[in-house]
Amino acid sequence: MNTNSTFPYCPENAEALTRQWVEAIVVGLNLCPFAAPVVKQATIHYAVCEEAKDEAVIQAFLAELDRIQASEEDELATTLLIAPNALADFEQYLDMLDILQGLLDRSGLGGVFQLASFHPQYQFAGVPEDDITNWTNRSPFPCFHLIREGMMTRVLMNFGDPDQIPERNIALMKELVRTGLFDKYPPFAEYITQPD
Repeated sequence: MNTNSTFPYCPENAEALTRQWVEAIVVGLNLCPFAAPVVKQATIHYAVCEEAKDEAVIQAFLAELDRIQASEEDELATTLLIAPNALADFEQYLDMLDILQGLLDRSGLGGVFQLASFHPQYQFAGVPEDDITNWTNRSPFPCFHLIREGMMTRVLMNFGDPDQIPERNIALMKELVRTGLFDKYPPFAEYITQPD
């Protein structure tokens, strides 16, 4: 039973639901060329901040930044920080993203790690809220993704045309809708099975 009035999914299942989203959507639809290897090699870490306060999210982010710095890439390549009880409002989420990016930059690690963003109500600037292209960055819960710049650079060197990744993802989403295949990957209530 859903006990969270903020998001349509039970926060106690935040890690499991996010794993399913990564495997079924991010990897399943190949939205990110770096995702499949880290999932296959089990070098992606899922961290859950269960607190609702901004300060707790910041502290959890700093802890994950420490964790990934202290780890070898073949042990921990990337980490997803999930905040199931915080930042339900997308604008507040963007404010937090700016804070975390500022912390990353001020720490001198801006060129070492990159911060990517995912949210249930993700909306690209200048794009209508109901536009299907927003789904490329929509996740069950607010997430902050720490990625190693060096790893990403190496992957992109072997990728044909990395600048085309966003356009390819948008075209894929539109094609899924046009052909009716989006029914296989509809919004999270249908395409993610909640754990018992």
